[in-house]
Order: sequence, then C-alpha cells, then structure tokens
Amino acid sequence: MSEEVGEMMVVYDDPSDQRSLSLDDTSSTEESPDETSLSLDTTNDAIPYIGQRFATHDAAYEFYSEFAKRCGFSIRRHRTEGKDGVGKGLTRRYFVCHRAGNTPVKASNENKPQRNRKSSRCGCQAYLRISKTTELGTPEWRVTGFANHHNHELLEPNQVRFLPAYRTISDTDKSRILMFAKTGISVQQMMRLMELEKCVEPGYLPFTEKDVRNLLQSFRKGDPEDESIDLLRMCRNIKDKDPNFRFEFTFDSNNRLENIAWSYASSIQSYEIFGDAVVFDTTHRLNAFDMPLGIWVGINNYGMPCFFGCVLLREESLRSFSWALKAFLGFMNGKAPQTILTDQNMCLKEAISMEMPTTKHALCIWLIVAKFPSWFNAVLGERYNEWKAEFYRLYNLEAFEDFELGWTDMVNSFGLHTNRHIASLYAWRSLWALPYLRTHFFAGMTTTGQSKSINAFIQRFLSARTRLAHFVEQVAVAVDFKDQAGEQQTMQQNLQNICLKTGAPMESHAAAVLTPFAFSKLQEQLVLAAHYASFQMDDVFLVRHHTKLEGGRKVCWVPREGIISCSCHQYEFSGILCRHALRVLSTGNCFQIPERYLPLRWRRISTSSAKLFHSTPTDHAERVQLLQSMVSTLLTESAKSKERLDIATEHVSILLSRIRDQPVSSQGMRDISPVHRNL
Repeated sequence: MSEEVGEMMVVYDDPSDQRSLSLDDTSSTEESPDETSLSLDTTNDAIPYIGQRFATHDAAYEFYSEFAKRCGFSIRRHRTEGKDGVGKGLTRRYFVCHRAGNTPVKASNENKPQRNRKSSRCGCQAYLRISKTTELGTPEWRVTGFANHHNHELLEPNQVRFLPAYRTISDTDKSRILMFAKTGISVQQMMRLMELEKCVEPGYLPFTEKDVRNLLQSFRKGDPEDESIDLLRMCRNIKDKDPNFRFEFTFDSNNRLENIAWSYASSIQSYEIFGDAVVFDTTHRLNAFDMPLGIWVGINNYGMPCFFGCVLLREESLRSFSWALKAFLGFMNGKAPQTILTDQNMCLKEAISMEMPTTKHALCIWLIVAKFPSWFNAVLGERYNEWKAEFYRLYNLEAFEDFELGWTDMVNSFGLHTNRHIASLYAWRSLWALPYLRTHFFAGMTTTGQSKSINAFIQRFLSARTRLAHFVEQVAVAVDFKDQAGEQQTMQQNLQNICLKTGAPMESHAAAVLTPFAFSKLQEQLVLAAHYASFQMDDVFLVRHHTKLEGGRKVCWVPREGIISCSCHQYEFSGILCRHALRVLSTGNCFQIPERYLPLRWRRISTSSAKLFHSTPTDHAERVQLLQSMVSTLLTESAKSKERLDIATEHVSILLSRIRDQPVSSQGMRDISPVHRNL
C-alpha cells in the first residue's frame, strides 16, 4: 500500500467517551499491521468525524451507509445501549462493517438438513459510534467514535452495488413487479421492462432477478387458511360483478379449502357450441401451493384453442377427479362432451366412466408423446426414430383396416412383444378411432403449433408468481388476452380472399358458409375427390382411386332425405365430408353441400350468434335480434359478387312472398317494438 494511502487510514475516538467498543467476544479495536484501509476519494464533509451531529440515529445510519457505498463496503446495525421508554432511553448505537464479527458455530441437527453456506464475516473492526446528547432541551446524536480500518479487500464501484444492503426494491417497484406477475410474464421479462422504463443499462437496476424472485416468493408464503379465505372472497367478488361467473368448492375435515373449480361467462358460452370435444389437461401443478391444476380446453370454429374451465385439487384421487367432473358438468348445465382427451391417469379414467358414461374417453397424443423415449428408446436404440416415423405414418392412414394391418406388422418388425410395450402400443391404437376428432380437431390439436399454442396459453398464468388468491384473476387475464387474440385473428380470416381451387359450385357454397380453417380442410377433400371414380352398385356407390382396380369405399346416398354416409366415417370423425362422399355428390349433380353436413361448429358465425342458433331462443326480442344478425350476415356475404347477389335477391323475394301470405296476430303486433314496425 502506498504512503499516500497509508496516510488516509482513519481512527477517531472522542476522549470524553472512554467506553470501549466490543463487536463480539473475540474482536478488538487495536490496529493490526496487516489491516488495510481505503483511500477516500471524497471531500472531508462526506467523511464521518468526531462531533458530527445528526437529528436522529436513522439519519446517522443513512449518512454512514452512503459513505460505505462509496468506499466499497456496506454496514449493519450492531449494538445499542439503553432502551426506548426505560430510564434515559436509547443512549448509544454502533454501526459496523457488514463483515464485522465472526459467525457463531451452530449446533448440528442430524434430523434437519443444514445449508453449507460460507459466511462473509471476518472480524473487521471498522465502525461508527453515535451517542445521544441533549443541549438546550433538544435531543440530538453525536459521533463519538469512528474507525475505517478493514482487514479485507474493498469492492469496486461496479461490484459494491451487488451487496444485499444496496439491493433494494422500492414500494413503487414492488407494485410494478406484482402487476407484471399477474400478467404471467417471466422475471427476466420483468427486469428488461423495468430497465427500459428507468432508462438504465441491462443489469444496472438497484436489485437483481434473485431479489425479485424472493419478493414474489414472500407473497406465496402466506397462511394457507388465509389464502383460502382470500381466494373464496375473490371468487365471490367476481360473482357479484358477473352473475354468469360460476365456481364450486369443498372443505376438508379440518375446514381447509380442499378443491375449487371455476369458469367464466365467455367460457360457458363457447362450450355451448364447441364443447363436443374437450381436452382435460391435468399435467400441471402449482408447486408453490402443492396443488394439481386441471384445465379444460377445446377448439373453436377457427381452429384456435378456447378455455372452458379450471380446477385446483388437493390430491389426484378418484374422489377429487369425480368432484371436478361433476362441478364442470354443473357449470355447463349438465351437457357432457362427446369426446374427452386426457393423460394416462387411472383415477381420472375411472372418474370419467362414472361421471360421463356416454362420453368417449381417449388419450391425448401430445400429453403422452413425451413418454415415447422412456418407453421405446432403450429397447429400439438407433431404430427409435424409424419407429416413431412409422407410427405417425400409420396414424395418418385413411383406412382403419390398413391401420390394423400396419400396426400388427410394426409390432412384429420392431420386436415390441413385452406386455408393457404391447399395452402402451394398444393404448395408442385406441387414439385412431376417435369420434369427431381424428382428422381435424384431434389432428389439429396434435400438431406442434397447436400444442405449443395451448401450452403457451396455460403458461401465461402458470408463470405468474403472486398469491393463490390472485390466481383466478390471473387466469381471467390470460383468457381475456386469448379471446382478444382470437377475435383479431377471426377478423383477419374474415377479410381473407379465399382462393377457389376447383371452381365447383360446392366449393363456392362451402367458402361462403365455413370458416377459413374448416373450409381449407373441406377444400383438400374436394381437390382429392377429382382423383376418384364412382360406380353405382344397387343401393350404394363404390368409390375408389383412379389408379386402383380393387377395393374402395362404399357410399350410401339418399337424395330425397339429404343423407349421405361413407364407410370411411370421416364425417363422424371430423365434421368434414370426405372425398368419397363429395365425389358421389358431384356425380349426382349436387351443386351445394347439404345443410346437415355443414355443422354449426365449423360455420362463419360469432360465438354469441352461434349460441342463439344452438339454443333456439323463445323470447320474441331475442328472435328479432337473431334475425337482424342473419340479415346482416346475408348482406355482407351477398355483396361479395354479382352471382351471390342474384341468388340472394331471388331467394329473398320468394321468402318475402311466403311471409306476406302468413296472417299477423294482434299479439305479434304488440310484441313488435315501434322501431321494428318502421322497418
């Protein structure tokens, strides 16, 4: 150390205060030849000195803390003499370097794991002592002792800010962090946003990611009973604001919240139309509260995920799952889905068979695909990727018979003959025959994009790190975000100019009725239909590919009743007519797809309008509103081309003539508002 630095070594002590300083039982105020000190790059006014006065001891602490930060260390409160409210009260305080003293040895406990964390204390003797004096009746604090000797290296300015004493989160920043947490963004994203807001370089906030995580963790360490009360209170508050919000809960024998399920008004409305096929994802868990989380999701008419409901359970048992399914059916007015997809959970499987006996239960492919490596990788080795590719090829086969034969060949060729592997494979085999799911809903849900979309949606509120009581609110924010994104995509899809590939009248008809998502699936079948030949045989048609001389599909068509069915059962799987049926319709000079084969779930219609169609409103005002919506849609679609306008004009003229021929009752006139009379 240079002589100049040595001259700056500071030891002050007030001769009038002869009491000795004792930082701990082994510390001493005497200098050691090995002690180091700091070259104070500051003015004398910023250095503590004997006799320096402060109005309060907190003011003295703040002054010494700022001095320490400039020097490269931090401080902590140490000893006090006296006590407020007793005798003369608090008369003396000691502030010391954060590395003062020595860590006491803790008694080891074999039953309790100990953290092996090294202490930073090294017996440093740097300190500041202040004493309370009263002159002219005004109490104040005066510096009576100060030493700035350190037996350790001091930190550089770019390092000292990482000391815990200087990593502080203001109340304003805490509010911002909790608000960000409700949106479900990650801690890393929170830090970046706040850096941009404060115009600081990355890494230069007065706190670190660890501090933010600790803050959020502190909000999760509330009393479980208080958490439960707050959670129920929040649900009741939402219910007061929105009567259509629904929730159910149970308490255990200790009067603790055991299970709770809820659903929002928009989710219940969506389920009315798109609840034919539901995924019940139970693979997530709120680790902070040690509670399994179940989420019901589906696919809307634009091929986008839609949220139906949520449940938090204390345990994954038959009783809990049964309660959850009952609560869900209660939210949805007793309407069970046609098909439900889940993970491989035996308790859940049994609960579904009990509570939803008419529902087809199948395994959800993307929830299980992650288990492929553990099932087959060790057995197949280098052939694993080959097997996986063959599996997906079989899964996408059009004919169930071909799938059956290929499945048997695959089991034999890859040598998967153990009971475990056969059971696993046959569990997958059941996925092929999913009513109303396989080709479009199910295939769409199993694509990488769809699974990532759903997982991203779920992670929006799983990554939120606030209290359990706010979880319902966090889910609502995520659902609302998803709904808005869906509305925006719906608008964009409605504005798309659909490209017709065949020029067939059926294609034009379907394009005007179906959503772009559903129409693209039907259009694929229309294009493929041109490659097939149809032969009438007695009361059915035989349809086969033009390159085949044998085999084919049997299509039964009853024109008078508007019924058509194919032995491939694609419509039953997906709600989209297959190429075989479309070929027969085209051969029979059918220029429009029968109405019954354009299901409501795939039509260009908003959820609110679809609900009116689905529920067939009986209230007169609702029916008038429905008619207005239909007329508005008719005008929008008809104005897109001269041909459409001609068809609409012709059919509306006929409809008006039929309506005018109907008698008008006096009751009906009373029900019509003046506005509607003037139309």
